[in-house]
Amino acid sequence: MNWHEYVNATGKVPEWPYPVRYEKENIVTSDVLIIGGGVAGCRAAISARQRGARVVVADRGFTKRSGSGGAGVDHWHGAVRNPCSKVTPRMYSEAAMATTDGYTNGLVRYIVGKEGWDTLLETEQMGVQIRDETDEFKGSMFRDEETKLLFAYDLENKHCLRIYGANIKPCVDREMRRVGCDVYERICVTSLLTEGGKKGARVIGATGVHDRTGEFYIFKAKSVIVSTGKTQRLWCFAPELRESQSMYNLDQSGMGHTIGWRAGAEFVLMEMTGPVELTGTGYAPYSTGNNNNTYQGVSVVDKNGKVVKYADAYGNLIDTEEGIFKPSQEGSFFIGWGIALDHERMPAHRINLTDPNLWEKVRAGEYEQPFYTDMTSLSKTSRDIIWRLMLAHEGKCRVPIYEQFTAWGFDPKKHLLQFPVGDYSLWSIDCAWANPQSGPANWRAGNGGYLIDWRLRTTLPGLFVAGDGPIASQGCHGESQTAGRYAGRQAAIFARDIDAIEPDPEQIAAEKARCYMPTKAKGDIGWKELNYAVARIMQDYCGEYKTEHTLDMGIRRMKDLLETEGKRMYVSNPHELARALESLSLCELGVAYMEGAKARKASNKVLGFYRYDYPEDTEEWHKLVAIKQTAADAVASRGLAVDYHLQAPYAPDLEDNYQRYSESDR
Repeated sequence: MNWHEYVNATGKVPEWPYPVRYEKENIVTSDVLIIGGGVAGCRAAISARQRGARVVVADRGFTKRSGSGGAGVDHWHGAVRNPCSKVTPRMYSEAAMATTDGYTNGLVRYIVGKEGWDTLLETEQMGVQIRDETDEFKGSMFRDEETKLLFAYDLENKHCLRIYGANIKPCVDREMRRVGCDVYERICVTSLLTEGGKKGARVIGATGVHDRTGEFYIFKAKSVIVSTGKTQRLWCFAPELRESQSMYNLDQSGMGHTIGWRAGAEFVLMEMTGPVELTGTGYAPYSTGNNNNTYQGVSVVDKNGKVVKYADAYGNLIDTEEGIFKPSQEGSFFIGWGIALDHERMPAHRINLTDPNLWEKVRAGEYEQPFYTDMTSLSKTSRDIIWRLMLAHEGKCRVPIYEQFTAWGFDPKKHLLQFPVGDYSLWSIDCAWANPQSGPANWRAGNGGYLIDWRLRTTLPGLFVAGDGPIASQGCHGESQTAGRYAGRQAAIFARDIDAIEPDPEQIAAEKARCYMPTKAKGDIGWKELNYAVARIMQDYCGEYKTEHTLDMGIRRMKDLLETEGKRMYVSNPHELARALESLSLCELGVAYMEGAKARKASNKVLGFYRYDYPEDTEEWHKLVAIKQTAADAVASRGLAVDYHLQAPYAPDLEDNYQRYSESDR
């Protein structure tokens, strides 16, 4: 019986079902500590263990299904070295840099290109189906007959695979446990431990609070990997509203960012934000179709059944289904959707979408709303590869769309999915459930992360990162697993060659006192109220448009919030304690984002960054801006070349750096 069933059956709220042991200490020792047990963390753990390290994983949730990739996946990006691909790792990295004007992680894209296919093959050995083993799609244009691999987006270059990934997280979780990693679940990690307790020093562990018992954990380690998620609760906090319409894990508090910020690590692209399109005021993902990725190739029709054609990146209409999956320019390739790239800059790399002149044709009376996603006109093979493979395995589609719609009687052979009625001059029909009209422009999402080197090591000795959150402007599921696999061996090698250091007792005592302050306060503010206040400050002072004055006001408001309502929070149980600590951390992280916005004195369209007081984007500001907290709690910033990974002390060539730093056995 779950909590909801108990309340309905008895009419009572149950007592807290776990023993509460606030302040009880548990000490856990390892060679490599991994913070975050999503797909990146699991793969990091497996990789580090394979290198002989003693590995501990501390996860906020239940690792069998935790993290953004926990519910499953249908695409695998970055497998460019698969036997059918015409794309090389160099092409993949350079295209990513070109489409973003350099504001992405070129070194990570190269690592993904080199190792993404190997990572996927290992995943296959763990029990994940990556091929059409039963010949269900034999003869399809999406399938390679020799390897039985299925491809998406680009059927000429064949580097993005369709996989049967509904069970992917349980499989990597099981392998992580099989190889002997120790897993600690329900741990809210609250801080990094550093040598001598000093900011900017070597990272030697972490602290955490168990959200069932309230016990305090001290993790000692020779090296640490942060593989947590993004920050979903900083600008936009409406959990009761957003749940069914979010594409992301709503538990993501950005704690992995905050603990690094407090420890003195450098961060980049903290000024890079975009509108949170999935706010709860729109539709559930993929419920109205989505013909720019999962439903690609499906016809869109108007109320009279008139077909809206696809067009290439240059506006030329496409007449055949096969043409939809061919690059717009000879010699180019599609990068695909969902890996944090700006396709407008390099249209030749953008997948083919619906007619860009659709809205003008609507206004001219050529088409009539509403529009529909029409799978009935597809061949059985094309329809099944979307409905029974893609939607049945993608995390946010499998249950609410594939299973629920089927239970309600939806049949893709007979029925259509209606798009929202709206002004398509303001947003694209291709992904109408995620259009900007679904939420206010000042509800943002951040893409910043740690500054890293070719070992995926941060500016703090002993601290490595992996995954879609900690790595600035990284990609999606396949890239996260690959980065985790790479970071795990790097952290294991670091731990092998260095001695352990005992944490500073004063640092631990201070953190422990901070963590349990809400249990002693006789306050009147709940954690949700504080989180709402944090989000409102970010919306008001660090929204779509900014100035030095408003950012300074926001920083002051956020620091005031910590000292006022932050100290008036009450908690009733360990779960609320963990949520309260996350909300307090959001105050600090909000300051970090606003400091990042202050540091860039220019607007930038690619970054989604606009300042009224610095409206121009000049060549002087074509650079990364790195920020960090100093020992005196001041903020220091510096500029870096966008291709810093090819500047001294690194080699000017991608492959040379990979060979020098990767520690690969290949």
